[in-house]
Amino acid sequence: MSQRDVKNRISSIQNIRKITSAMEMVAAARLRRAEQRIEKLRPYADAIRQMTRQAADAAGSGEVSALPLLQQRENEEKVALLLVTADRGLAGAFNSQILRAGLKAQAEIEEAGEKAIFFATGRRGVSSLTFRNREPQDSWTGFTERPVYANAREVAEALMAAYIDGEVDRVEIFYNGYVSPLVQEVRRQVILPLQESAVLGEEEADQGAQALVDYEPDPVEILKKLIPDYVEISIYRALLESSASELGARMTAMRSASENAGELIEKYTLEMNRARQAEITQEIMEVVGGAEALS
Repeated sequence: MSQRDVKNRISSIQNIRKITSAMEMVAAARLRRAEQRIEKLRPYADAIRQMTRQAADAAGSGEVSALPLLQQRENEEKVALLLVTADRGLAGAFNSQILRAGLKAQAEIEEAGEKAIFFATGRRGVSSLTFRNREPQDSWTGFTERPVYANAREVAEALMAAYIDGEVDRVEIFYNGYVSPLVQEVRRQVILPLQESAVLGEEEADQGAQALVDYEPDPVEILKKLIPDYVEISIYRALLESSASELGARMTAMRSASENAGELIEKYTLEMNRARQAEITQEIMEVVGGAEALS
């Protein structure tokens, strides 16, 4: 490789490093906002869960189990798998690990004699499933980096309708849970049917607070309103966790890319210096050889 070729390669890598460094900074700035959105959602999600639990206690287990979204099917033949991925790549294994988890779950479900039906959010998940001849039944794209509650409601309504209409007998969601900018863990959660433990909670409800509550209309009617909200909140929380995880994964990937670019620049700079030194040495030898010939 000539000295000119090495210079061109160094210049190209320097340009790439500028891009990756800029993408790292953008991801870091957006990540902090995503973390704040998760923190702000938690009190509301906890309040919805508490209200649902108190209404379910007031209604009684018999009334609760009669609600469509709480009814468990005797024979589960069709399972919906919702894969929460990103619209963009350049985020390390963020998208691929969700896809692997979903395909592994599909194999387990089909081995048990059931059928897996895919749903997906994010262009990466949709395109990957389509490429593998597993066309998702429904998909949603264009909002994965900054989801809003309306996006979660749209996804939840489609999944709840499929469950109530008997198109699926169970709904599971796969998403990257946010632990830290460096750590994202794949989480698998059953969304429908809502287990009684998920609504009532493992811990005992506050009996003192419950005694002060008068329900108008009756608790069952209130549950009919609260349970869809509970499903929407669960999906919205997964979308926010996935959004923060995507930004953290991208920030880490771009930092690693910038560091690798720096190492390559050092390597090619050393190679260029060696080539320049070899050229200078060759020129000196030619000058010395010409002088000796003249003498």
